[in-house]
This record gives sequence, structure tokens and C-alpha cells, in this order.
Amino acid sequence: MNLNILTYVIFLLIIVYIIVVVGKICYKNGNIYVLELLHGDKELCLRINKILLVGYYLVNIGYAAMTLLNWETVITFKRLIETIAVKSAIIISILCILHYLNIFILTKYVQKIIND
Repeated sequence: MNLNILTYVIFLLIIVYIIVVVGKICYKNGNIYVLELLHGDKELCLRINKILLVGYYLVNIGYAAMTLLNWETVITFKRLIETIAVKSAIIISILCILHYLNIFILTKYVQKIIND
């Protein structure tokens, strides 16, 4: 029995939920951080943060959908759970790396550009 479609649906529901929740948290908390970098320019802060949020959603949801291309056939429920766990862990790790990279770039380079 081929369980790929069920695996895809479960995986996408879980990962899109995680991406949206993390995006909202980063957007909410990022406003304060970006506002500090921009020395109180609230309108510019909101625009930059919205652009970052849209880019975040596009990159992560797009990548999650693209991972469906190279899955092996899932024929047991054990394999279904393993596949969802591994694929979700990879995407969550990528989210973490991108988040810390974004913070590093903002603190290291954006502050220099703004002050020049």
C-alpha cells in the first residue's frame, strides 16, 4: 500500500503550521529589534519586517514543498512516521540556521550601513 499522499498531507500540515507560528513570533519580536537598529523609524521598521516575513514564508514553505520531490515510496506506517520526523527535523534545523544567520547579518552589517 502506497502511503505517500497521506505522508505528504501530514508533513505539509505540520511544517506549514510550524513555519507560520515561528514566522509570527519572529515578526512580533523582530519589530522591536529592527526598530532599535533603525533608531526609532517605526514606519520603515514595519515595512522591513513585513518584507522579511514574506520572504521567510516564501523560502521556507517553498523549500518544504520541494522536499516532496525526492521521497521514496512510503509503504508502512512506521516508515511514514520516520519520514515525517526526519523531513521535519531537517526543515526545522534550516529554520534555526536561517534565523541565526539573519540576526548575525542584521547586527554585523546593517548597523554599519545605517551609521555610515
